Amino acid sequence: MTKTVIITGASQGIGKATALLFARQNYDVVLAARQFDRLEATAAEIRELGREAIAISTDVKDPVQVENLIDKAIAHFGHIDVLINNASIYTLGPVEEFTLTDWQEAIATNLWGYIHTINALLPHFLERRSGTIVNVSSIGGINPIPYQVPYSTTKYAVTGLTKALHAELSPKGIQVCGIYPSFIRTHLMERGIFRGEDEETAHARYELVDKALHSPVLEKPEDVAQAIWSAVKYQRSEVLVGTAKLWTAAFHLFPSLMKSISRRVFGMKERQ
Repeated sequence: MTKTVIITGASQGIGKATALLFARQNYDVVLAARQFDRLEATAAEIRELGREAIAISTDVKDPVQVENLIDKAIAHFGHIDVLINNASIYTLGPVEEFTLTDWQEAIATNLWGYIHTINALLPHFLERRSGTIVNVSSIGGINPIPYQVPYSTTKYAVTGLTKALHAELSPKGIQVCGIYPSFIRTHLMERGIFRGEDEETAHARYELVDKALHSPVLEKPEDVAQAIWSAVKYQRSEVLVGTAKLWTAAFHLFPSLMKSISRRVFGMKERQ
């Protein structure tokens, strides 16, 4: 029986790279994101690889849309084997400059979006006594990074969600894994929230991250996709991607120094 994977945030970046990799590994693919045209373009690429793919426009913040996603996926393929939670937005700026609306947007996407998909699909996994849940977190979910407080809050929550799910569900035949990348050359700028004490500083942060994302030393979406595939194939409970291992070791060995460096890099004018 051909295996099937659902991927959120699948229209570009990590999600798209993961969808193509799983298709090459003979999975049929359910693609979920808000922009249907991009999803359908990725679905077309997967069909050219000889696998079946369906694109379902979904805003993971909305539990009704997520229920529709899961219902359509199961109706079409009959079963789901893997869920990859990847949809996310990034925040950067002083914590006092983020509005409650900013916080709500980050939490609704980065945390509730994961909870919605898990809650909708879990009965199917429990009935089959098999399935894999992969939650893409971040090094911001295991290391305290200044000026990324809303983002890091959601990613720490995803880390806790993942570890607790793994502890509870593994005896029931359901594997749960957390993926922890560092900065990745992807399209996080499109939905990023950048704040500062003034518009000039907020824009400077935007340019700082935009420039960093074009650096050849950063991992590519395909590197994260390979980590996700490794987690599923070998039933691993967590995978740190590439330089995330280095940064995490540095945070553990030199916490004060790393926090100071992060404040200088991301603090911009506020560091004065």
